[in-house]
Amino acid sequence: MKTTSNYTYFYTNNRPRYHHAYLVSPLLKMLVALQDASPHKQLKVLDLGCGNGSLTHVIAQQGCEVIGVDNSAAGIAIARQSFPECEFIQADIYELPDPDMVEAFDVVLAIEVIEHLLYPKEIARAARKCLKPGGRLIISTPYHGYLKNLVLAVSGRLDKHFTVLWDNGHIKFFSVATLTTLLQKEGYTDIKFRFAGRLPYLWKSMLCSSMFGEKD
Repeated sequence: MKTTSNYTYFYTNNRPRYHHAYLVSPLLKMLVALQDASPHKQLKVLDLGCGNGSLTHVIAQQGCEVIGVDNSAAGIAIARQSFPECEFIQADIYELPDPDMVEAFDVVLAIEVIEHLLYPKEIARAARKCLKPGGRLIISTPYHGYLKNLVLAVSGRLDKHFTVLWDNGHIKFFSVATLTTLLQKEGYTDIKFRFAGRLPYLWKSMLCSSMFGEKD
């Protein structure tokens, strides 16, 4: 699917996005665990939907080699200017163009991206092409579960939470079960979840780590 430039997210600065406040800490713990499991090599990370590069920069500061990809020309321009220690590529997640990306990464990240996609399974397929055998895909997306949705309904906040009035807003809403099903159907295994923000079962987001292929 092609997205016209009129409808890509327009970034104006290099500041961290709002969700970094509760996602960065658990994400870095996941990356540290992966690095500790392979202490003799530098993790090579692909950040799909990197936006303005602010999260890509944070990950690079932890010692990872990181490439960021986004289809926003404004976001990539800001990222390249602000964070020259990282490589940034303007491209559509649905059409990753560079053959050098094939089986080149230990980790592929998609942080708060999948909920914006009309075809969410394509992010799993893109990651599958880019991961080394035994590499891991880490997806984060807003958490949805029965109790949380019940609280939203009872409190009268359902319309606000699922608003359709936000340009570039969320169009897919995942639970642990539905994200697990999507990944399993695309051939991923060893699926593990962590949760971030707010109280248990009212979490803001979930982070899902899964593996494609066999470990080295």
